[in-house]
Amino acid sequence: MMALPGAAGLTNLEGHADFDITWPWARAEGLRSGSTAVLRIKDEAPSLPFVLPPLLRAMDHVLVVDNGSTDGSPDVVAETAARAGLAHRLTQASYPFAVARAGAEHRAVPERSVHSLAYFYNWCFAQVGTRYSFKWDGDMVLTAEGEASLADLAWQVGDVQSIIRVPRHGLYLDGPSHAYLDLGLRNAEEWGFPVGPDFVFAKAFEWEVRTTPKPVRSIGLPHGLCVELKYLDGDEFAHWTDPASFATSHRNKRKRREWAVFNALNAGEVPEGVHEIHAPDGVHVVDHVTRTWLPHAPRPLEVGTVVTSDDAERARRSG
Repeated sequence: MMALPGAAGLTNLEGHADFDITWPWARAEGLRSGSTAVLRIKDEAPSLPFVLPPLLRAMDHVLVVDNGSTDGSPDVVAETAARAGLAHRLTQASYPFAVARAGAEHRAVPERSVHSLAYFYNWCFAQVGTRYSFKWDGDMVLTAEGEASLADLAWQVGDVQSIIRVPRHGLYLDGPSHAYLDLGLRNAEEWGFPVGPDFVFAKAFEWEVRTTPKPVRSIGLPHGLCVELKYLDGDEFAHWTDPASFATSHRNKRKRREWAVFNALNAGEVPEGVHEIHAPDGVHVVDHVTRTWLPHAPRPLEVGTVVTSDDAERARRSG
């Protein structure tokens, strides 16, 4: 484990004192009740207008940490929150250091370097002031059901030692009115955690892993609550050192599926378990999927391979 229980924080190897870590539970003011979603973003401007409004409504607070965006993402964050009337629930921060990509690049960086994924995540979550936190990505959009579920859940978990697993489905965008929804794999990773010394980030084999005590209660939300936006005309794997390695690594079940679906769709093929969706005139396909299509889909949803926290645990052990 990177941090010892009771430690006040961490210093980084490069000596950037302004970016040393002070654990939030060690501060004099302590932690307040509620839940904070933490988004680490880099060039997420197209997704943020879909991501932020439902998340701001569902959470007590949202912290956005920008890691060197060049597309105006911080401005989009501020504008989106203001337009939703929820700027009071938003805090923005900046992390100015290049962070290693997952895979070989990550493995080569010391854990306490400011360039380490583990250090970066610990710094981000050290800015949280609530008793609970959710790890959120800048491309994850709550459905209507997901927003209601997390809003109801967020106030209940603040004093309970529980991990929340939030399933999400890849939504591959082919323009504003056309997309493909992958229900052939449900990604049920751990996303919600108490804030405390038992729940910090450590370096694993190809990425960071949040440490958890044993035993700990795990709550799995039903699928259909969240989609993850992917752009068929973009570089969806830029944060990986060598995406081709997905084909040979047992630790990358989810990424193998995403790699296969992304490349198949760009080749004009629709894999099994993937649904082609056209939005009505005047409605963006993201809004159509999250507000209409998924909430009205028959239950249970068609789901194939399930990726759970067990896969993360195997990855940790193998690293």
